[in-house]
Amino acid sequence: MNLSETLQIFVRTHPGKVRPHNEDFVGEDPEMGIIVVADGMGGHLAGEVASQLAVETVMQSLRQSLANPDRPPHESHLEPLDRSLAVRRAIIDANHAIQQAARDNVGHTGMGTTLVMALFNHPRVVLAHVGDSRVYRYRENHLEQLTTDHTLIQEMVDRGFYSQQEAQTSVNRNLVTRALGIDSTVAVDIREELVLPGDIYLLCSDGLNDMLDDALIEDILRRHTTDLEQAVDVLIQQANDRGGRDNISVALAKPSMPLPPRKPWYRRMINRWR
Repeated sequence: MNLSETLQIFVRTHPGKVRPHNEDFVGEDPEMGIIVVADGMGGHLAGEVASQLAVETVMQSLRQSLANPDRPPHESHLEPLDRSLAVRRAIIDANHAIQQAARDNVGHTGMGTTLVMALFNHPRVVLAHVGDSRVYRYRENHLEQLTTDHTLIQEMVDRGFYSQQEAQTSVNRNLVTRALGIDSTVAVDIREELVLPGDIYLLCSDGLNDMLDDALIEDILRRHTTDLEQAVDVLIQQANDRGGRDNISVALAKPSMPLPPRKPWYRRMINRWR
């Protein structure tokens, strides 16, 4: 049994109604439990080069790190800490790949991309992001943002100069402070979460959350909990109906495997000291 049998994943990307082409790029590997969303930026077509290169590099790096011919993908030999390190290494590899591509082609100078990703390994998920693409979790009828935007306006909110309501209408809300391909080093935010039955994880570019507030996203997921494919379509359609000012990428994931039985505390202590 592989993760594709216990993990529903639906992804879609759309250029929106204003941009002439789509600089977002998404990738998924249901068997490995990998989802990656990137929102490119740069000169003529360079943004889409950066986003595609980021996604493909991350997925290739993780496949190599997680591969173990003696076990199925969901039973990778990597421990949780190792999986987080593998995610960080993959994103750093993507940063280097984008920089090298920019050096090789003067037309791609200055290109970069945001990136958000999830690596599922029952019953946990490793989440990572750089920039303002987001991860949300829908749990027990409540939507929660699990990432913090790497933007200038978010820094101003954190320092108390703006409220969240003021930030949502600021003309500078999309000025990112971190992205892949801009510097030789990149700071990656990584967290690990316990996945509970019924959880739905949403990964998106800012083309979605700039058009839809969290309350509307929550309502759409509540109405389409049992049909994630339709939920993806409705989210993108609603973003376009409200202007579609940017490219829109959405990925929804719903693990369906129940949690493993929890061992008694004394058994866990014995196993820890073995």
